Amino acid sequence: MLTGIVAGLAAGALWGLVFVAPRMVSGFTGIDLTAGRFLVYGMVSVGVLAVSWRRAKRPTWSQARAALGLSVLGFTGYYWVLVLAIRDAGTEMPALIVGTIPVWVMMLGKPHGLRWQALIPGLALTAAGLVLMAQIPADTHGEHYARGLVLSVIAMASWTAFALLNAAWLRRHPEVGATDWANWLGVATGLGGVVLALGLGTPVPQLMAQSGWPFFALIAVAIGFGSSWLATILWNIASQQLPASLCGQLIVSETLFALIYSFAWDGRWPTAAQWMAAALFTGGIMASIRAHK
Repeated sequence: MLTGIVAGLAAGALWGLVFVAPRMVSGFTGIDLTAGRFLVYGMVSVGVLAVSWRRAKRPTWSQARAALGLSVLGFTGYYWVLVLAIRDAGTEMPALIVGTIPVWVMMLGKPHGLRWQALIPGLALTAAGLVLMAQIPADTHGEHYARGLVLSVIAMASWTAFALLNAAWLRRHPEVGATDWANWLGVATGLGGVVLALGLGTPVPQLMAQSGWPFFALIAVAIGFGSSWLATILWNIASQQLPASLCGQLIVSETLFALIYSFAWDGRWPTAAQWMAAALFTGGIMASIRAHK
């Protein structure tokens, strides 16, 4: 159980980077960042599979279709919508809305043997943190702010579905290792990245002509390798070893780290209310861990 908890928290720390990444490369489109991230994820996965080709497990057609569908829900589709939401509404409110994922996953993924009373402390602390954060004005209130909030809700629903379906798939296929599944998802996600790049992305010569191109490439590699390939392996380990309701609560760490990275990028300290919200989120994680012991 401890291994699963550590893996889930580490995945959240890596996922938190994707909330600040669009702001770090604001001169590039959301499609370009999404395509770049997942092209890197796909290339890393293909490289790992090529190196371990002799001993690597091959997916069946059914497994390949599952990887393709889940890659849209949890990667290409989800992140594209999230990037657009961050561009319209800033970091804080999209992070807050996506931060409700733990609540939905806990409620929808509760094990049959776990009583609702055991989940109430963790849910209450998480909900209190979300309510407190919702009272804090976001930094960006542009003309498309409302659209950004709607896109954030769509992103939240997409990843909630991914978390539940991915965990259920891994439980039904214990013969598939966490790394193998991460690589299969990576290949499927890389194909989605190719489609986005060719169909909607900026041509490579135009991208490379922009002054911030080297930094954009560095960010794409960082979130493609760390926030996609490595984080997916860690999350698969957590999904295999922990019930979905506890995994859902661990996703709160994504919101915590997203806020930490955002404050660091802005060069400012959190307000007292934001510190309190972070404390409530952390308390919710600890309460949920105790409930599942």
